[in-house]
Amino acid sequence: MSEDLGVFGVDPWWLIAIKTVAIFGLLVVTTLLTIWGERKIVARMQHRVGPKYHGPFGLLQSLADGIKLALKEDIVPSAADKAVFFIAPVISVTAAFATFAVIPLGPVVDVPFSDRVTPLQLTDLSVGVLYILAISSVGVYGIVLAGWASGSTYALLGGLRSSAQVISYEIAMGLSLVAVFIYAGTMSTSGIVAAQDDVWFVFILLPSFLIYLVSMVGETNRAPFDLAEAEGELVGGFHTEYSSLKFALFFLGEYINMVTVSALATTLFLGGWAAPWPLSLWDGANAGLWPILWFLGKVIGFLFVFIWLRGTLPRMRYDQFMKLGWKFLIPASLVWIIAVSAVRVVRLEGGIDQRWILITGAAIFVVLVALAFIPDKGQDEVDEDPAEPAPFDAFAGGYPVPPMPGQQLPELATVITADQQQTDRPTDQQGAHRG
Repeated sequence: MSEDLGVFGVDPWWLIAIKTVAIFGLLVVTTLLTIWGERKIVARMQHRVGPKYHGPFGLLQSLADGIKLALKEDIVPSAADKAVFFIAPVISVTAAFATFAVIPLGPVVDVPFSDRVTPLQLTDLSVGVLYILAISSVGVYGIVLAGWASGSTYALLGGLRSSAQVISYEIAMGLSLVAVFIYAGTMSTSGIVAAQDDVWFVFILLPSFLIYLVSMVGETNRAPFDLAEAEGELVGGFHTEYSSLKFALFFLGEYINMVTVSALATTLFLGGWAAPWPLSLWDGANAGLWPILWFLGKVIGFLFVFIWLRGTLPRMRYDQFMKLGWKFLIPASLVWIIAVSAVRVVRLEGGIDQRWILITGAAIFVVLVALAFIPDKGQDEVDEDPAEPAPFDAFAGGYPVPPMPGQQLPELATVITADQQQTDRPTDQQGAHRG
């Protein structure tokens, strides 16, 4: 399918400026409402009230918190790299805003008070989805640089965790989108929406959709995958040393990333701005400004899933998290891509009943899901060696490390032996006295 990109790149500067400001305002307002909604929904799940005093239903609570946060004292650690410490949150939030440039909010509409027509989209590219993946990859530099420049061990570990997390789950996310490219015949976001006129890709590419759902939660560092900022072990992770407006930028970037991945899921799998059935039976459902309403409704549904997961699931262990990405999501994505490619070739050229290919692909996918729940043998078992274990040196690496299971500090072993001897000696003396 050849996408029509002729409607892009012809808008005057003032129309581009209006679109840019509108997208910026939409993202900021959506972020404020998402924070408010998260606090209200989680409060309802935990039988609490949530914000209710600032504005109707507490709607202005997020705005009040943002203003208070921006006016707080800005503290910079003495050990921090000042320039990189300042640039890191700017990179993170800028990448979050830039990603939304190629997301289609609606069809081509008439510009009020003029004779122009314009698509409800800032711009589009023949490789628009790859642009989104590239910009989201740049965003992780802000997190890594923040951890490195803070001069703190906790922040550095949080940055390293985040980089490993993004690398793992961006591979699975990119592979889940390959099937969409194959079926749509284009990487343009507007072209992918147009390719879903007959049926949404969520129905014919359900495994890709499920893999993308898991990957987008890991990509945004949200619960239960918020291991880069696990307060139980890393205090606050990569933003431990940040305060005031710099911390607010990281906070804003996280929620805008949630909106972006939700908008991308809507575009690639749920028909974009197209009206859902039965609203699609109405002739005017996909004309004018109505598509913006359908688009935002789908995005809000994904945001609710983010909040629901945070309110119900505990945080995973890091080894479980990495195993899910590398041992299940990536192999499942590769198998599914092969199955989809085979079906497309058969459909275009014929010769083989494509139902058998679909059944085979589904069977392989089920087997992979089953294998993911089979525990690895011997992971938690400690080898029992009757021979004398090698002495453990806690300072062998130049700094103290705790002993592994089955090892014991020599000093502690000496103390335990001495205590046992002192405990046993009075017992022997008492036995001799009684004899």
